[in-house]
Amino acid sequence: MLRSLFSGISGLRGHQQMMDVTGNNIANVNTTGYKSSQTVFQDALSQTLRPASAAGANTAATNPAQVGLGVRVAGITANFGQGATQLTGRSTDMLIQGDGFFVVDNAGAQAYTRAGSFAFDAAGRLSTPDGGLVQGWMAANGVVDTNGPVGAVTVDATMYRGFSIGVDGTITGQLADGTTQTVGRLAVANFTNPTGLEKIGGSLYRGTVNSGAVQIGAPGENGTGQLVTNALEMSNVDLGQELTNLIIAQRGFQANSKVISTSDELLQDLMNLKR
Repeated sequence: MLRSLFSGISGLRGHQQMMDVTGNNIANVNTTGYKSSQTVFQDALSQTLRPASAAGANTAATNPAQVGLGVRVAGITANFGQGATQLTGRSTDMLIQGDGFFVVDNAGAQAYTRAGSFAFDAAGRLSTPDGGLVQGWMAANGVVDTNGPVGAVTVDATMYRGFSIGVDGTITGQLADGTTQTVGRLAVANFTNPTGLEKIGGSLYRGTVNSGAVQIGAPGENGTGQLVTNALEMSNVDLGQELTNLIIAQRGFQANSKVISTSDELLQDLMNLKR
């Protein structure tokens, strides 16, 4: 009965974490570039009451007799499937159609995001709503060297009367005389194992030892997708599935609560036998 109590407690903890993950997914159903998470369970260590035995001359083989000791959360995995496209009409809004992440200078540290809601700051630098600087390469005499280090991408509003961003990340500025000039090119990052990335808030990720080394290149290179401008990638949360998961987690929590209360009643019956 003590085993059933501990199993019930582990079930409560596990399903509470499942509800936490599901609730966070639902809360971010309209968050740009958000990727949903899923709780993965596995059974805990089992106690062996009797090991397996081989067949003898006059006896058959027997299977091991084991009692499980509950459940634990094996992991919380991210789903990096493509989210729905929402047209915005803003030239600085963009999404990656396929794999890859925008590269952002987050207070001096390199971070990565799928949320392409960008704007130019007072200095003409392409930035995130939180002030992170979108990274890329600036052109020198109209030529972009994508093998060099990345840096902030700047468009001088006094020099260009307009600009456009191509599917390959190339930023083209329109001069006052109507001619065009390559200003720079946006960078995108890719990882061997994107699910190994760590969320750091603000729709940003950072690399870990399990994500693999970052590969930075232009859109369409290193297995990355191309850019789509005037649009944003919305959350990939399936609200119907998440509401179903919420019910499943609730029922699992209730069932494990019943295991605990029933075990408690049995223990009380044992104590009453002594009277």
